[in-house]
Amino acid sequence: MCGIVGYAGREQAAPILLDGLQRLEYRGYDSAGAAVCTGAKLEVRKAAGRLERLAQLLEEYPVTGVTGIGHTRWATHGAPADHNAHPHVDCTGRVAVVHNGIIENYLALRAELVARGHRFSSDTDTEVLPHLIEENYRGDLLEAVRASLARLKGSWAIAVVHADEPDRVIVARKDSPLVVGVGRDANFAASDIPAILPYTRSVYVLEDGELAVITAEGVTFLDMHGRPREKTVLHVDWDAAASEKGGYEHFMRKEIHEQPRAVRDTLAGKLDRERGRIVLPGVSLEREYVRSLRKIDVLAMGTARHAGLVGKPVLEWFARVPVEVDLAAEFRYRDPLVDDRTIALMISQSGETADTLAAMREARARGAQVLAITNVVGSSLAREADHVIYTVAGPEVAVASTKAYTTQLVALYLLAGYLGLERETVDRARVAALMDDLVALPAQLEAVLEMEDEVAALAERFVPAEHVFFIGRGLDAATAMEGALKLKEISYIHAEAYAAGELKHGTLALITDGVPVVALATQRPLLDKMLSNIKEVKARGAWVLAVTVPEAEDIARVADATVFLPAAADLMMPVLSVVPLQILAYHVARLLGRDVDKPRNLAKSVTVE
Repeated sequence: MCGIVGYAGREQAAPILLDGLQRLEYRGYDSAGAAVCTGAKLEVRKAAGRLERLAQLLEEYPVTGVTGIGHTRWATHGAPADHNAHPHVDCTGRVAVVHNGIIENYLALRAELVARGHRFSSDTDTEVLPHLIEENYRGDLLEAVRASLARLKGSWAIAVVHADEPDRVIVARKDSPLVVGVGRDANFAASDIPAILPYTRSVYVLEDGELAVITAEGVTFLDMHGRPREKTVLHVDWDAAASEKGGYEHFMRKEIHEQPRAVRDTLAGKLDRERGRIVLPGVSLEREYVRSLRKIDVLAMGTARHAGLVGKPVLEWFARVPVEVDLAAEFRYRDPLVDDRTIALMISQSGETADTLAAMREARARGAQVLAITNVVGSSLAREADHVIYTVAGPEVAVASTKAYTTQLVALYLLAGYLGLERETVDRARVAALMDDLVALPAQLEAVLEMEDEVAALAERFVPAEHVFFIGRGLDAATAMEGALKLKEISYIHAEAYAAGELKHGTLALITDGVPVVALATQRPLLDKMLSNIKEVKARGAWVLAVTVPEAEDIARVADATVFLPAAADLMMPVLSVVPLQILAYHVARLLGRDVDKPRNLAKSVTVE
């Protein structure tokens, strides 16, 4: 991933491609490139770094042609580097491909292609596709693309050009967004609408399993079997700023709604359900080392630390090894008990959090192996860690983290299952159930997102509040902390989270008439205890919003308002239950007129201690 632009028309393609990529810069990227059909051949220009480098290359080495494709890359396979930038080409240099998504079976395909003499020049998963198209090409690019896509497992939005068919761009989609724009004597493709808004406001949205053939004269839509598809045009009336957010008012809301895809992409290629294995490509822990582990130290800050608090019991349940969760900023100051049988598990969305990097270096100096969970390939944390699990959330623009958090939870669950199998502390049936539950998450998240209007209506009740309390037990206690953080960081309402069992030890003194309390009750063995806690705060005058499971009718009868989550395993509930809290915080902040994406005094990446 991240940004795709395609063009077929009468004008020179390179300036239009570059302009479209610049309009997608808000998505984040680490390299950029373009391929243009010049008549007899393809010309490719690409470079790591900012788009200015690509613009400079195109100025120094101009390309002439009216058909082309462009891409900005956010690294998922292979570090940010010139050779990993898109477009990627085949052995002949006559096929070029740009791709968003993840090809899960690329390693097997690559080995197969190498055995047949293909030469690879990158570390990416994408590069298998131009080589497959090269093999399948018999004078018809569309058919070659269809045959090649049939070999892939995973997700994709692609744009393809071929030197032998210099007037057309082939695009296709599965689980990754792609739109086609229709203009006058020119047609376009893009991963997001802003790229093409200056040229057309007539857009078709590709659905999964659809392809399109784009020429200057028109666009043809087909399914994967080559059958024509009829589609309805969308007339876009957003302004440019709104279109960057996909029609959403704020990036935060857009990113909340991207969570099903982000979770799906983070899981991609990591679940070998046939063999009952969890595959973590960036983790190479020796089995004997894993079995001799004494401790795992989770070191993180803010939202990432809350993910670690959910991960702590999950890791202990599966791996049967003690887990501590520490504020990375405090870790160095307490002479921590770390040795060569400790894993320092670092969690950071950006991979550049100064406190987390300092804690990592301290842990390593004391002998620990470092395993990082991060969203950014090539970040300081990813480079310095011994092992890495990448979340595939894509760029997160809003300061308040949403999709990074849920994908961190998924990464922790994957690690727990992996360690449990390696240590032989959990049976395979339990890990198989874990994998089934993880696979079900994207659809369950979609169901939660459908409740947005219901949750948004409740936001009015929180707008006049000076204080809000979040309570929960077990895994819900950590989710309560994340819910409180989301509310206070973007609405500026004072919010605190407590383990519900702590109420009687002082917190009840803060509960007065009308104070809102958000009660998380998703852990079925603890529902009765949570019911008692809800009654306790109700008896002191609290107004209670319960977030709970479908069968918790007793809780719904006591609470003032209830959000029922979809049926799911207790272990998965932290991924689901946080979403209504994100939505609630967003709508409260919006009603208060706050700057949702850029709250005061905060930065997206905290690069100072």
